[in-house]
Amino acid sequence: MDWNNKPYHSLDFEMKRRFGTKVYKLALDGGMTCPNRDGTLGSRGCIFCSAGGSGDFAASCSPELLYSGIEKAISRISGKMRANPGAYIAYFQSYTNTYAPVSYLEQLFSAAISHPQIVALSIATRPDCLSDEILGLLSALNEKKPVWVELGLQTIHEDTAAFIRRGYPLSCFSDSLDRLQRLGLETIVHVILGLPGEDRARMLQTVSWLSDQQLQGIKLQLLHVLEGTDLAALYRQDPFPVMTLEEYADLICDCISLLPPGMVVHRITGDGPKPLLIAPLWSANKRLVLNTITRRLKERHIFQGCCRT
Repeated sequence: MDWNNKPYHSLDFEMKRRFGTKVYKLALDGGMTCPNRDGTLGSRGCIFCSAGGSGDFAASCSPELLYSGIEKAISRISGKMRANPGAYIAYFQSYTNTYAPVSYLEQLFSAAISHPQIVALSIATRPDCLSDEILGLLSALNEKKPVWVELGLQTIHEDTAAFIRRGYPLSCFSDSLDRLQRLGLETIVHVILGLPGEDRARMLQTVSWLSDQQLQGIKLQLLHVLEGTDLAALYRQDPFPVMTLEEYADLICDCISLLPPGMVVHRITGDGPKPLLIAPLWSANKRLVLNTITRRLKERHIFQGCCRT
């Protein structure tokens, strides 16, 4: 397979195939919280989650100000580029973006897709925050512009899920995934690689299991130890091992080899806010990380799906 000379089915390739141009993401904060923070399930969030709810780079926008907020975000991105990009994804990233009344969500998401330069809506949420009413709204919006639902699974292992305070069982994820697929809603799953207590075999078990599910996309995210999180306190008290860059590059190669060719790889690394990053420090150099992974994929002759039977 040849995905524009990459050995995996990248998001960039997929967007050019669908929309005929490069597409950029606008990270947005819709002003919601999370059941892991408001007292419903807990008050401290997941063990790795920063005060920004994994949306440290997101722009805060209310429904009334969302259109103008998108305009400002587009202006900022355009100012950094030679050509003016014409297509964007409205990515609601911070906290749990279906954890609000349906009336509020309808206002917010409708304002986003009404912008002529927004070609798709991407919503990061939890599988336990997808009521039938919310799914009905997302399905209706999907008739107007593509709607992606991003689910933060992180791991299939229940002991690790309890340790990180995920707050729902794997069965909840499977049920929500089935409901999303029946409605034709594109689903992307987040996986964190390097969680304490998980060795290489357990991480690959998660990726292998997901490769057999009805998913359209996956995000492979390196664990970041960030200042102000409970994970940071644990790391300082009893430091757990973090991967080296070479170890991570080899792990990504193995993950890529397990994924079916049709699954879009939205991410193979991640950005932690540099002022908050405690470990691994090498992850702050994103260009180095991507170049190292690309080199290892070529050295090992890995391409997406090469280890699937």
